[in-house]
Amino acid sequence: MSLASSSVCVILSLLLMLVQAKGRNDSTCPKSFSCGNLTDLSFPFSLSTQPDCGIVPISGCDVKLFPRIQLVPGGEWYYAIGKEYSYTVWVVDPKLQTILRKNKCQAFNKNISLSGSPSISFSAVNLQNFYKCNRTSSNNPYINQQMKDHFDGYYSYDGCDGFTIYYKFYGVDDEDILADNLTANCSLIRLPYYQTEPGNNLVNFLRSAFLVEWKLSDDCNKCHYGGGRCQTDKKNNFLCYKDAKANRSKLGLTLGAVFGGVLVMITCLAVYFIWCYKKRKFNPPHFLLTRKLSYIFKNDVEGGSIYFGIPVFSYSELEEATNDFKSSRVLGDGGFGTVYYGQLKDGREVAVKRLYEHNSKQMQQFVNEIEILTRLRHTNLVTLYGCTSRRSRELILVYEYIPNGTLADHLHGDRAKNRSLTWPVRLNIAIETAGALAYLHASDIIHCDVKTNNILLDQSFSVKVADFGISRLFPNDVSHISTAPRGTPGYIDPKYHECYQLTIKSDVYSFGVVLVELISSMPAVDMKRHSQEINLANFAINKIVKCAFNELIDPSLGFDSDSKIWEMTSSVAELAFLCLQTDRDMRPTMAEVLDTLKEIQTSEFDNEKRAKLLLNQVKSQPSPNSVTDKWTTCSSTIANTK
Repeated sequence: MSLASSSVCVILSLLLMLVQAKGRNDSTCPKSFSCGNLTDLSFPFSLSTQPDCGIVPISGCDVKLFPRIQLVPGGEWYYAIGKEYSYTVWVVDPKLQTILRKNKCQAFNKNISLSGSPSISFSAVNLQNFYKCNRTSSNNPYINQQMKDHFDGYYSYDGCDGFTIYYKFYGVDDEDILADNLTANCSLIRLPYYQTEPGNNLVNFLRSAFLVEWKLSDDCNKCHYGGGRCQTDKKNNFLCYKDAKANRSKLGLTLGAVFGGVLVMITCLAVYFIWCYKKRKFNPPHFLLTRKLSYIFKNDVEGGSIYFGIPVFSYSELEEATNDFKSSRVLGDGGFGTVYYGQLKDGREVAVKRLYEHNSKQMQQFVNEIEILTRLRHTNLVTLYGCTSRRSRELILVYEYIPNGTLADHLHGDRAKNRSLTWPVRLNIAIETAGALAYLHASDIIHCDVKTNNILLDQSFSVKVADFGISRLFPNDVSHISTAPRGTPGYIDPKYHECYQLTIKSDVYSFGVVLVELISSMPAVDMKRHSQEINLANFAINKIVKCAFNELIDPSLGFDSDSKIWEMTSSVAELAFLCLQTDRDMRPTMAEVLDTLKEIQTSEFDNEKRAKLLLNQVKSQPSPNSVTDKWTTCSSTIANTK
């Protein structure tokens, strides 16, 4: 193409860009902004000084404390302490925070209600239902008994004067009791709560922080992206306000931009056709075809065959592989989806994970698991075969099929009666799982949900660690990541409930629970145990501190008749004890855990190495009276006990 014709196209293109830039700059509302510790904020949030730019105002961006956020017009202001995803924000109720510092029982006089509007709705992830029932006088026992019968199956707390609190575990469904069928002296209260097992000190687990998830209504979405402002009239009906003058201006700019674009295109094509005619080389330019194909594969993976480097399956293909997702094909249910057995046309057996809902949160889990598994290669991590498109009617992940069930099945599930897990097999499972977790940590990944249900076993009892939907990548230059409540009761790092932060030592704690399951054959949570020992971690610590290994280790492993098995299982109990320390600094790393397990397997874990491992964990601890020191005296006698 000649220099003159090229110049014409360039000049016209620049003129068009100037017109479009003029249209973009007319808006006084920023596309995104920062406020204090919150970054990359956008609609529906707005600065309190620009109320017309959003429907959730934020103020206090220039102060040292956290900025404040008002979820409902005229409602309470909360401290905004961080973001989890683009559609969530962590908040602290300052009034509740003050109450919890002074008199925790008074917290039950407060109720957190997140009422929305026709424009936006709010939900809180970690609010717990509590039922506050005023106690009657002792001379009317019938009413008190009636109240207890009404809350049959609930835990009760009587530590506050004048009333009883009834509740269930965090995350346990209690929709059978609603506010409209409560007894006259009871009321429903919702407060932030971070305890996954029952205990005697309910009020100690109340918190002032909770995670708020927001969702725009369809009307507000259309209004906002159509250039209007989401508002509510006096009757609380949705109203989309559009400035007529601004709309006329915007329409004029749009028509001008379209006209200019068409003019540029016609002029450039005319010049190009003339040039091609003269050269008699009318062929489509190769770079345009290349760019188009690249765009299709990158942005429309349903029509392509590769996504994140893995094959993309159509929904109909997986529907056929699972016999229309037949219930008899169900392998198990997880926190985010149901897993089905399937067989592909090429004969491969697969596990097909069908996520429950196709929403932004599930999309995050979907992409997260794909991104993590495609960057990892380890013999003890499950292999991801492919997925459906992000535009598919459902989000589905396809894994290799592991035919021998989960470790939980073999320890205390349907397969436990087969007694296939001898001690050498269990120790090898522990080593392979530790190796997989050490590899993850070396790759800057925290699994976040280590448990026996996520440890799959093949026919030779080799390990495949699975379920990376809530795993997190963490940079090399940080020691922890802040995150919403996640994990499984019985395995969650107790330190997490205090600071809402995960580290690689959180996985170490969870693996400590797995080690205890391996030597005891007991589940992580058992409501039949004593209230203080429902959590297996607490049960194990109590037994190890008292040197009562015979009350912890499964007798079927044969430690009574084999001194080597006694020494190995006791040593694994000691290692689990270190993993379960409340202080994260006291826990070993997964690399240290792996090395210790290998030494136990080869009978190289003697008293000298035991003392060295313990010393590495306690050398920075000043207290001479810690639980670990009490245990040290006990553990030194293990080798000579049998």
